[in-house]
Amino acid sequence: MPILDANTLEFISRNPDQTRRLGARLGAMLPGGSIVALEGELGSGKTVLAQGIGQGWGALDPLLSPTFILIRRHQRAHDRQQLYHIDLYRLESPLEIEDLGLEEILGAPEAITIVEWSDRHPDFFPPERLQIQLRWLDEYRRALTCFAHGPQHQALLDEFRKEIVGH
Repeated sequence: MPILDANTLEFISRNPDQTRRLGARLGAMLPGGSIVALEGELGSGKTVLAQGIGQGWGALDPLLSPTFILIRRHQRAHDRQQLYHIDLYRLESPLEIEDLGLEEILGAPEAITIVEWSDRHPDFFPPERLQIQLRWLDEYRRALTCFAHGPQHQALLDEFRKEIVGH
């Protein structure tokens, strides 16, 4: 269990709908350049959280698991910003990741990036990101622990904390 501080926020989600709603609230406040790195075991709720983020961000199409596609790009109606939903589960080597061209996407001002299985290749990510670890507690409940890395994502976590907790 992490020691919580100003850079960390933890929730207990009681079901997938609550996880999706938390994601939607986060997605509604993501500025361009945001990187959301999702970590957790298979079935811990990464895709459910990503779906909520996409919904809150305003994606025109629902987010689906990108496991076999690796990268799915989403748009919204009111601007040119794009959301990239990426899955690193099947990638084994740094060369495979480099071939995806993610360095052009990660942190780009016109892009929001959600990466599932980011813990499989942690050295690939820039230091500025919001890392979210999802853990099984039981059949329904999940613990979501958010860690802010860098000033942009610290500001995002602070805003998210105020939205969810109220202080």
